[in-house]
Amino acid sequence: MNMDFSQHLLSILIWLPIAGGVLLLIIGDDGDAESSRAGLMRIVALSVSVVTVLVSIGLYAGFDNAATGMQFTEKASWVAALNVFYSLGVDGLSTPLILLTAFITPLVIITSWDTIKLRPAQYFAAFLILEGLMIGVFSALDALLFYVFWESMLIPMFLIIGVWGGKRRVYATLKFFLYTFLGSVLMLVAFIYLYGQTGGFDLFGFMDAPLTLTAQKFIFIAFLLAFAVKVPMWPVHTWLPDAHVEAPTGGSVVLAAIMLKMGGYGFVRLSLPIAPDGSEYFSGMMIALSLIAVVYIGFVALMQTDMKKLIAYSSIAHMGFVTLGFFLLWSFDGGSGAALGMAGGMVQMISHGLISGAMFLCVGVLYDRVHSREIAAYGGVANTMPIFSAFMVLFAMANAGLPGTSGFVGEFMVIIASFKANFWFAFLAASTLILGAAYTLWMVKRVIYGEVANDNVAALKDLNGREFLVLAILAISVLIIGLWPAPLIDMMNVTIEQLIEQVGHSKL
Repeated sequence: MNMDFSQHLLSILIWLPIAGGVLLLIIGDDGDAESSRAGLMRIVALSVSVVTVLVSIGLYAGFDNAATGMQFTEKASWVAALNVFYSLGVDGLSTPLILLTAFITPLVIITSWDTIKLRPAQYFAAFLILEGLMIGVFSALDALLFYVFWESMLIPMFLIIGVWGGKRRVYATLKFFLYTFLGSVLMLVAFIYLYGQTGGFDLFGFMDAPLTLTAQKFIFIAFLLAFAVKVPMWPVHTWLPDAHVEAPTGGSVVLAAIMLKMGGYGFVRLSLPIAPDGSEYFSGMMIALSLIAVVYIGFVALMQTDMKKLIAYSSIAHMGFVTLGFFLLWSFDGGSGAALGMAGGMVQMISHGLISGAMFLCVGVLYDRVHSREIAAYGGVANTMPIFSAFMVLFAMANAGLPGTSGFVGEFMVIIASFKANFWFAFLAASTLILGAAYTLWMVKRVIYGEVANDNVAALKDLNGREFLVLAILAISVLIIGLWPAPLIDMMNVTIEQLIEQVGHSKL
């Protein structure tokens, strides 16, 4: 790889889609979604997102699985008076999430190609800008830069739901914004305190800072309120179903596939290494909250009549595995259990991004035809849409944790780690194998199988080429990770071992 290119690869990944989004905003469309100008805007958006994918392939190709520390680092003075730097870098935890972000964005653009009639240029611009900001979150090594990216990404998602959402979009948007913004303000307070201790905003400086147990407890709580809302963990999860139901299909896909992962990423990038003793102190509470999400929210999902709400609650339950895997760290007396749990949590984040994104796309395909998300509005879809039904059943099986799909790998790793830590942790975590199958297959049975329910279903047409392409790419990805997860796990291993060693050293 060209040295100059590699030195600025992360900046390219961040600012290329943002520049593409700004270009779309400047040019705009002429108000006619069918015009050649609107078509050109779609082509520009797709081209920028595809080029971003190609650049991310360079990131994957140049990443050294055996290297310790950060790779592709960039550093330049930003706010000299406050000792703030434009500092970027990636490791085995952030690189898979950047690749997922780059991978999902063009699929969202293809999916929304002809379904968005209102201001398509601005719609696609919002997704491109959001993509760049999310990659910025995963790349930032300066706390203030991290915070700027973290808060800025709320704006395009706020607009995506608020402008192109459903009937209750204003309520859902305000709830989403207030929950996520208020939690993040406390994270900024923690950053300011750490700045006072270290004289800068460098994340590694924060990690090395000597902190009392009391200080670590308060810092962990501040981070918890920011990251728990984003995951989301029980009981601060109530914004997610509303946001999903009202968001357009593309918004739901990005929200589930990428934005929820930022909460999990925040725990491993900030909470665990900066406040290791505080994290250990609250680890029992975190495990309890994670298991409540897995079990209780699984039962809540069983009660849903709206497909989007069911998948949204399913997401909360599956993300419970992520936080469970991370905070099992202190439940072992040695051995490989800690690394297994953490790797399982990371694999679950990537897998859930693919599966939940695919499930929301499947609901979007049906909604575009029938304009209903209610399970009762369907039945016998397999009779009129056999190809679509095959895809939806595959993704449903993956959502239920079928071996051979990516949904099985992360959950199985976390359950095994839980078993090594405590039988009852594993028992409760494994209940998702029953609950997940129950609510997912119950939905599939009512929507896909049986006799044709009504005239709307009888008139359904199967997937067009664009929809088939997107679902096929996601299906292949789910199967590849399910059958061959080694490349993904190998990318994370060294970083996870390094993190466990770092967290194992008390600051007291």
